[in-house]
Amino acid sequence: MDVRLANPRGFCAGVDRAIEIVERALELHGAPVYVLHEIVHNRHVVEDLSGRGVKFVDDLTEVPPGSVTIFSAHGVSDVVVRTATERGLRVIDATCPLVTKVHVQAQNYAGKGHEVVLIGHPGHPEVEGTRGRIPGPVYVLSTVDEVDNLVVRDPERLAYVTQTTLSIDDTRDVIDALVRRYPRIQGPELKDICYATQNRQNAVKRLADEGIDLLLVIGSKNSSNSNRLAELGGRRGVPSFLIDDAREIEPAWLKGKRRIGVTAGASAPESLVQRVLARLTELGAEDVREMQGVPENVEFKLPDELARR
Repeated sequence: MDVRLANPRGFCAGVDRAIEIVERALELHGAPVYVLHEIVHNRHVVEDLSGRGVKFVDDLTEVPPGSVTIFSAHGVSDVVVRTATERGLRVIDATCPLVTKVHVQAQNYAGKGHEVVLIGHPGHPEVEGTRGRIPGPVYVLSTVDEVDNLVVRDPERLAYVTQTTLSIDDTRDVIDALVRRYPRIQGPELKDICYATQNRQNAVKRLADEGIDLLLVIGSKNSSNSNRLAELGGRRGVPSFLIDDAREIEPAWLKGKRRIGVTAGASAPESLVQRVLARLTELGAEDVREMQGVPENVEFKLPDELARR
C-alpha cells in the first residue's frame, strides 16, 4: 500500500489570515477575545484557540460591551455590523478578501437595479453574510432544479454571484442553467470562485486520475470545501471519507487497497495531515509521495490595526 498526497491542500491564504488575526489580537489585547461563529470551520483550530482565551459566540448579545470582537472568515451581514456598533464592540474584521469581493460584486449588481441570484447553500455562514450585504431581492439556490423553479420579478435585470467554497462542476451546471433560462443574466466568470477551492478540487481530480483506491479528506464536518472534496472523490468512483483527524481512520477501509489518496480542506492544519500519514504508515503504507501541484503564493494583508510594525 502506498500513499499519494494532494498538492495543494490545507490552509489557504484567507484561513491563514483569519487565524493570524485572532492570534495577533490576543497578543495586543490579551484574553478574552471574542469571535462571532467559528473563525474557520475546523474543530481542532477552534479548540486550540479556545484554550488560549478565545471565546466563540453565536450571537453578539453574548459579548460584553466594549470587548474586542472578530468577525469570522465567512463574513457577516450589515445587520451584524450595525449591532456591533450599537453595542460599542471593538470590531476586527477577518472576512476573507475573496468573500468581500463577492459582497462588492453583488452590491454593484444591486446598485444597477438587478435582482441577485446567490448560488450557495442556505444557512451557511458565508451565504447568510453575503445575503445580508445585498440591498433588494436575493434568491439563494444551489441546484439546476431550483433554477427551473425560480420566479423573478424582471428576467431582463438579473445577476448572479457565488459562494466561494462550492463544487466547481456543480456551480458550472447551475450557471449554465441560469444562462439558458435568462440569456441576459450577468455574473462573474467561474474562475472568480476562490482560487484555493479550484486548486484543491483539481488536485483531487488528478489523484483520481492516478488510480487511487481510496480518498481520505481531512476536514471538519461543517467545512463546505472539505465536503465538496469528498463528494468529488465519490463522483470519480473513489470511496471517499471525510475525517477530522487520524483517529477516525478505520483499518477496514484500507483492506485490499493499494493506493490511498490524502488531501485536506482549506481550513485543516498541515499538522493533521502529518498525523494521518503517520497513522497510515502504522497501518502498512510503505511509500508516501506528494504529487506535483499548482504553486500558491497568495498573501492577504492584515487589517491596519493589527499590522506588525
